[in-house]
Amino acid sequence: MSYTLVTANRNYSSWSLRPWLLMTVLGIPFIDRIEPFAQPVNYTDFRAFSPTGQVPALIDGDRTVWDSLGIVLYLAERHSGVWPGDEAGRAFAICATAEMHSGFATLRNDCTMNVGVRVEPHLPSPALNRDLARLAELWSEGLERFGGPFLAGPDFTAIDAFYAPVAFRVRTYGLDVGPVARGWVEHMLALPAMRTWEAAALAETWREDGHEAEMKAAGWIVEDFRAL
Repeated sequence: MSYTLVTANRNYSSWSLRPWLLMTVLGIPFIDRIEPFAQPVNYTDFRAFSPTGQVPALIDGDRTVWDSLGIVLYLAERHSGVWPGDEAGRAFAICATAEMHSGFATLRNDCTMNVGVRVEPHLPSPALNRDLARLAELWSEGLERFGGPFLAGPDFTAIDAFYAPVAFRVRTYGLDVGPVARGWVEHMLALPAMRTWEAAALAETWREDGHEAEMKAAGWIVEDFRAL
């Protein structure tokens, strides 16, 4: 079994982080192939390896698996540890992962992922406050029900991979998710795999105007740790 995982810029690509982090932490071997966002619309170029023209995409021999959730479900059929072993934890993790995949639109739009900067955001909209309140509620429920330090128990699983980009967003924008949820954020940011992703993001010298404009629209840049 030989996988190739196609991802994009470490600094911007939240969807890429999810399967990359899951496979890295679980020790699922893969070839790491980066196709950076090189222009405002990458659809035509990305169609060469992804039917949606988007990342991530997992190549398994002559089979291509696309979409971060599709990749996770595919891997779960072939590798242990993707979901929690106990039934209650697994049910919670599956539902919360699906919620992240389909929800939190305001958080995505108002606080786009940019690992290497710190932003003083504009006052949050009511819709963003609702997203943040739901995050605090959801994360706290998982940590308290299953004992932590991960969202569905003692082991890192797909639910943690799916919310990992939000951990970077919480730090970038100084978002308030409450003390219990904040503990999970700090635990995630300290993971060796997350630190490896962050180091690669800081080392990137390319910029993509669309992602940069979205980040600047969110507030005022107060620190930028990225390589020039």
